[in-house]
Amino acid sequence: MHDLTPAPAHPRRRALIAGALASGLMAAAPFAAQAQPSFPSQPVKVIVPFGPGGLADISMRLVAQKLGERLGQPMVVENRPGAGGVVAANAALNAPRDGHTLILFSNGTAISKSLFKLANDPETDFVPISSMAYFDLILLVKADGGVPDLASLLALSRRRPLNIGTINPGSTQNLSAELFKSVAKIEATVIPFKSTPEVLTALMRGDVDVGFESYAALKGAVNGGQVRAIAATAGARSPWLPQVPTVREAGVAGYEVTGWNALYAPAGTPSAAVQAVNAAMQEVMQLPDVRQRLLQLGTEPRASSPADMAAVFKRDAAKWAEVIRRAGIQMQ
Repeated sequence: MHDLTPAPAHPRRRALIAGALASGLMAAAPFAAQAQPSFPSQPVKVIVPFGPGGLADISMRLVAQKLGERLGQPMVVENRPGAGGVVAANAALNAPRDGHTLILFSNGTAISKSLFKLANDPETDFVPISSMAYFDLILLVKADGGVPDLASLLALSRRRPLNIGTINPGSTQNLSAELFKSVAKIEATVIPFKSTPEVLTALMRGDVDVGFESYAALKGAVNGGQVRAIAATAGARSPWLPQVPTVREAGVAGYEVTGWNALYAPAGTPSAAVQAVNAAMQEVMQLPDVRQRLLQLGTEPRASSPADMAAVFKRDAAKWAEVIRRAGIQMQ
């Protein structure tokens, strides 16, 4: 009977084989490094679905600068307003999914799932990175326009239909105005503009009776006496405008809106890139100068984990779907 056990390799032969394997691995190493470059390897673009000058734009530019410093690459903010966020979403989805193109979402994105027939699903076509800030909105009128408070605005709506100015469809501002119109049971036309400065111009000209915007975006006009805040949308008065009553306090029961902004990436973005941006965001949102500036803008700075942000989105989407159903607002 023959012994089939292979003979042990000669020591010299073993050494040659080991050397050949080592050489092969060393030769393959540069190719592996080329296949998986470190993140980020180039500037990171953040697409903002709103025009310049608004809260999302201002706060994102502030945070992006600090994020870029920590990531070692510039972060470039690109404004793509219009079409309920569809233009921005398409731009993000059509870019390479390598982490170098991100997008800003707002709670308006969650609301839009029930209001618009979207070509993409924000929950499945994108992945959350981190929340950035929470805020409320204010109802603004021309300072000398003869509407001193919300009761006067509602009285005006009983005499004629109102014109309400907001930024583009799908924004928190626009959808909050649509909800107000429904909950307050008033006749009104919600007129979308491309940017916050255009909303202010419309208010000053008398083209619209009231505007929905963040305090941050129109802080100069509010503090300068051009426009007056007659109500705030949150459940409680904000610390930056304590003299302004909430919409509920001013007489519209069942109305409350708290907005948020958050960073997202297209689905399929490497988890390492998502984790890198999230880690940088956690650091940036703890910087005293960033926190102070965001608080001055009328927002509450707050980072989160991707999982926590996903839970917030899911909760808000469900909440607003029910509100929209009860209000009888038709999908557009």
